[in-house]
Amino acid sequence: MKKARKGRSKLILVLGGAASGKSQAALDLAGQAGPKAFVATGQALDLEMEARIERHRATRSSDWETAEVPADLALWVGENGMNYQTIVLDCLTLWLSNLRGHRLHDLAVSEATAELLHAIRATRARVVIVSNELGLGLVPATTAVRAFRDLAGRVNQQVAAEADEVYLTISGCPLRLK
Repeated sequence: MKKARKGRSKLILVLGGAASGKSQAALDLAGQAGPKAFVATGQALDLEMEARIERHRATRSSDWETAEVPADLALWVGENGMNYQTIVLDCLTLWLSNLRGHRLHDLAVSEATAELLHAIRATRARVVIVSNELGLGLVPATTAVRAFRDLAGRVNQQVAAEADEVYLTISGCPLRLK
């Protein structure tokens, strides 16, 4: 595994569709350097999501510390990032959904993303961010869902522009894009 550059994090973005294998790819790309944090943005608001979270948790070894951070990612990274060599943040799309639930408008989401990227770059950790690529599917039927898809695409572009490496995962195969 390559070490993060001295004084600066290594940022990796892993994109993919639903059930594409992006979370496993992120864990593989994260490497073995510890201490390690898995930062989960999903919330168990229903039984299906609770089961999904448990399935994801079962794929990680016991040396991962889990932090559940639905919205304040920049704050968590700023307060805790220096304690870890490896951080996996899963997933950016659920984070965006949580921010939308707090009624943040697009500009505020872009600013929150910039704050998160700044906090990540202030660490020395290898940080792997998982996000959904929503733009490859059908055009959503409603204005609200189209707006969310477009926002997710813009945030993914913002993170990809800052990332050292970007992967697209399809059928469990991560393809390096950058």
